[in-house]
Amino acid sequence: MPSTPRNLLKPLLALALAGFALGSAAQTLRVGLAEDPDALDPTLARTFVGRLVFAGLCDKLFDIDEKLGIVPQLATGYQWSPDNKSLTLKLRQGVTFHDGEKFDAAAVKFNIERHKTMNGSNRRGELAPVTSVDVVDPSTVRLNLAAPFSPLLAQLTDRAGMMVSPKAAQAAGERFGANPVCSGPFKFTERVAQDRIVLERYPNYWNKGAVHFDKVIFTPIPDATVRLANLRSGQLDFIERAAPSDIEKILAEKKLKVARITEIGYQGITINIGKSDKAKGNPLGRDPRVREALELALDRQGLVQVVMDNEAIAGNQWVPPTNGWYAKNLPVPRRNVERAKALLKEAGVTNPSFTLVTPTTSDAQRIALVVQAMAREAGFDVKIQAAEFATSLNMADKGDFEAYVLAWSGRPDPDGNLYSFHACKQPLNYAGYCDAETDALIKQSREVLDPAQRRKVFEQVAARVLKERPIIYLYHRKWLWVYNPKLQGVREIPDGLLRLTGLKMS
Repeated sequence: MPSTPRNLLKPLLALALAGFALGSAAQTLRVGLAEDPDALDPTLARTFVGRLVFAGLCDKLFDIDEKLGIVPQLATGYQWSPDNKSLTLKLRQGVTFHDGEKFDAAAVKFNIERHKTMNGSNRRGELAPVTSVDVVDPSTVRLNLAAPFSPLLAQLTDRAGMMVSPKAAQAAGERFGANPVCSGPFKFTERVAQDRIVLERYPNYWNKGAVHFDKVIFTPIPDATVRLANLRSGQLDFIERAAPSDIEKILAEKKLKVARITEIGYQGITINIGKSDKAKGNPLGRDPRVREALELALDRQGLVQVVMDNEAIAGNQWVPPTNGWYAKNLPVPRRNVERAKALLKEAGVTNPSFTLVTPTTSDAQRIALVVQAMAREAGFDVKIQAAEFATSLNMADKGDFEAYVLAWSGRPDPDGNLYSFHACKQPLNYAGYCDAETDALIKQSREVLDPAQRRKVFEQVAARVLKERPIIYLYHRKWLWVYNPKLQGVREIPDGLLRLTGLKMS
């Protein structure tokens, strides 16, 4: 074999190293998040960005598709009992957790019971009707219910259906979220608060043929402009929740790909009407007429235009007007400043003042500023208090707020947007709303399986909740994703979560 001239060795070596570097870079997916998630424990977690990370870290019993259909994941099939008071699941075999432990019916029993009983669990309400779990055999598990529970399958498509390693969870206790062990396509390797979350490919994943990256790095960047700049410069491959004001220009440039997906959640203002003493300390919390006045002072379509550059749908309920569960007998009210002023006069507070807490994300801050300006025309004095997202959630938990700009990413079944926020003493009921008749109706909506009957019950719930206004619903966003055009396999599913399986760089 002829020898290679020395003067060619360095260029060839440099070329080989460059090719190696490019190949390595292609194996890492870099995702820009709008916030830093809270605890990476499916039982305790509350944030949407946490769900984005979980989508690659923790498989669920079921998933949803582009049309909100329920599809198998760790469970391959199900069957309801004749009285609809138990649900039997057939489980996928050959699945292991990231620590090598086997996934089976005993693991499902452990996880459901952990969700229901762990101190601080935010899944407790989602699984409240589940009274017990039976291990039928290693690949079969039965969930027993106190009464028929129509949203159960949908609940199991999200964090209530996420499975963690029983061995790791028992060993770590409340610290499990610092080093989560699940069964998804990627395993946890590192987290630096406010900087990065790093996942690495799990080589024994049950569907490993659909995994094409060795590593995923999630980087929280609250400023949408900075997120986009990092994508343009090649520091990121994908960003979620791009600024609506940037979309038209991005589309015109044709250098990046854009996805617009109408969410199944909502953007709203949660009002403290009974969570703490702060409900009594301001007229907004004390008097429903003042809350009605605030709603009438707001122009929802104006908010959509100014805040979202029309990349949203105005709405006044927990599901959008385009949703089949929307109560059409209670349409979006029009702005009426004069009526708002009259209501304030009736309430004896012509110049009410309250503080509106807002996360530091750019869209939430824009909402606060526009609400402040619109409400001023009716006589409201709105003060704005910005707080980092996790801090603002802690404030909401404690009732340390008067009003709070809060988005909910939504669930495929409307119960997921309703129960935890409006049923008495539920973990996400930041407003502190509690009404016995509303509670009875919500309970009824969970037990009725016929869609037409359920729809009628939801209309009654809406009539009561919208009269009290613990949450003033504003609009339903479009998930705005922007990404490298070489990234293939992106699925546009309405829950706004990026599925990592099937993704690859062309």
